[in-house]
Amino acid sequence: MHSFSDLLVHAVFSTKERARYLDAAIRADVHAYLGGIARELKAPALMVGGTEDHVHMLLRLSCDVAVADCLRVAKTNSSRWVHERWPDRGKFAWQTGYAAFSVSESNRDAVARYIKEQERHHRKMSFQEELRTLLSKHGIEFDERYIWK
Repeated sequence: MHSFSDLLVHAVFSTKERARYLDAAIRADVHAYLGGIARELKAPALMVGGTEDHVHMLLRLSCDVAVADCLRVAKTNSSRWVHERWPDRGKFAWQTGYAAFSVSESNRDAVARYIKEQERHHRKMSFQEELRTLLSKHGIEFDERYIWK
């Protein structure tokens, strides 16, 4: 028997200590590279976006790809690539952990638009406020003492 799936995941992760490493000079390249990694992992990114301190990815996971494995590889490989491509950014790193939310097919386009409009969205709201809102919206409990580590 063959396996079939339609698993859409909205993944969010930040730079270490939410440092503004993803400035305009590298952001589009990093987003494209993350998309390429996802494609190689059989988890194509339908949208990648974010601001200077975090990334959102809308991923379509295949049957044999776990969210944790996909994001671990994407973060590890992209961090290495940033260091190789821009040696002056030696302090670049991703924060430990991530947030991942299931997305229904009927809500796919709305989530893609949300990701695409991140810069405009963050003129009004910080990443911390955004993540708290997303976690609450999805009923995920969290402890402020540990969420930003």
